[in-house]
Amino acid sequence: MNRVVAALTGLGILAAGLTGCGANTSPSTLTVLAASSLTEVYTRLATTYEKEHPGVSVRLVFDSSATLAQMAQQHAPGDVLATADQRTMDAAVADKAVIGTATQFATNVMVLAVPAANPAHIESIADLGRADFVICVPTAPCGAAAATLLKSNHISADPVSEEVDVKSVLAKVAAGEADAGLVYATDAKAAGKAVTSMAIPGADQNPNTYWVAVTAAAKEKRLAQDWITLLTSSAGRQALLNAGFGTP
Repeated sequence: MNRVVAALTGLGILAAGLTGCGANTSPSTLTVLAASSLTEVYTRLATTYEKEHPGVSVRLVFDSSATLAQMAQQHAPGDVLATADQRTMDAAVADKAVIGTATQFATNVMVLAVPAANPAHIESIADLGRADFVICVPTAPCGAAAATLLKSNHISADPVSEEVDVKSVLAKVAAGEADAGLVYATDAKAAGKAVTSMAIPGADQNPNTYWVAVTAAAKEKRLAQDWITLLTSSAGRQALLNAGFGTP
């Protein structure tokens, strides 16, 4: 009897060990490096992705496109790189920071955002000559786009500060620390009633294009490709449209 119990106990331990080995497919983490203007829509898509991939967690890292591309070039942890312009992605491709072909998945346009109360009484970009306004740093796609629009609209005044990314610009405007700021339409929409946005002449003629690719250092290449598939699916495109992005 004792031998039977011992045998069954041994089998139980063996089964537990085998189960442990089978379950040793430890949860995977997909790390996505994404331009800060993608914060809201990528956060929502991460929930969708995790539901479609049980056991996989999505880690989102938001920053300026230039900073993220540099991280990818240095092979910092990250499986997917998403930039808010083609120039930055092209540089990442040239530096072999990503593999395969980059995919365009969205467009965005710049708008002029002012605090909800609009204390400086800004009515258009022409009023920036008498306002304390902020833009992104020139190395960020939002900064390059802002500089182009300021020039095309003959605004020679200098901004009071240049922020690292578009979310930082938006935060200063929403807090009333600046009279106005140039941000993406999607960011102004995400801010809700905290800001009021105004169209900028010429902005819709030169939209920023968003690109995504698998990084060269990706540890989860298949999962990274699945993320890109989600982005370009009907569900992904609808999420982008709902957030105010245009699609290719």
